[in-house]
Amino acid sequence: MMNVLLVEDDADIGSMLSRGLKVEGFDVTTVERADQALDTARDINPCAVVLDMILPDGSGLDVCRALRETGYTGPILFVSAKDEVQDRVDGLTAGADDYIVKPFQFDELVARLRTHLLHRSGSSDEHERLIVGRLVLDHETRQAHYGTVHVRLTQREAELLALLMQSANHPVSRGEIFDRLWATQGGVSLNVVDVYVGYLRTKFADITRVGGPLIGTVRGRGFMLDMAGNRSGR
Repeated sequence: MMNVLLVEDDADIGSMLSRGLKVEGFDVTTVERADQALDTARDINPCAVVLDMILPDGSGLDVCRALRETGYTGPILFVSAKDEVQDRVDGLTAGADDYIVKPFQFDELVARLRTHLLHRSGSSDEHERLIVGRLVLDHETRQAHYGTVHVRLTQREAELLALLMQSANHPVSRGEIFDRLWATQGGVSLNVVDVYVGYLRTKFADITRVGGPLIGTVRGRGFMLDMAGNRSGR
């Protein structure tokens, strides 16, 4: 079981996050102070750290920098009520992989956490396969397999499917998809996400028909690869 170090001094938020992460299959160690965070990280070597920005005895920024200075290479995700652009810049500059503003959707936190862990494991390597349940994505051939059904994808369709698979059963927002796949490409609008989701749904029709996952729309939250294949949202 993957161990997450949760650094949060608000008892209610800490309890909620701890319970939720445990339901999602993580082992969780919770501390409230900066000095405890560093000592505990050395003891348990967590797979990831979820870190508040403001702590009773210091700044989460200092904890993040100290973790990186000790050689810690796992994902660090800030969860903070500080919502200014400079706060996010400071967090990412300190060595964090992500910055989530309170209040937030728990499912989004889990999806981002899993995505960073998968990236660390190298599962997105183009010569490897990404496997979620019976669905297999071969990065080298750009083919998706579900049982005996095979679907050939374009490079960008394969990248989109990989992103959805990495967050399976959890919605990924249009903005996050755009930032991950198109942000560096000039002259492209957010609508491109909907266009490519449409392409992927068309190619997934045969897979969905035999009981495989479908690509659903979660109103107000984005798109999701539903592994149960039973959601009506489109």
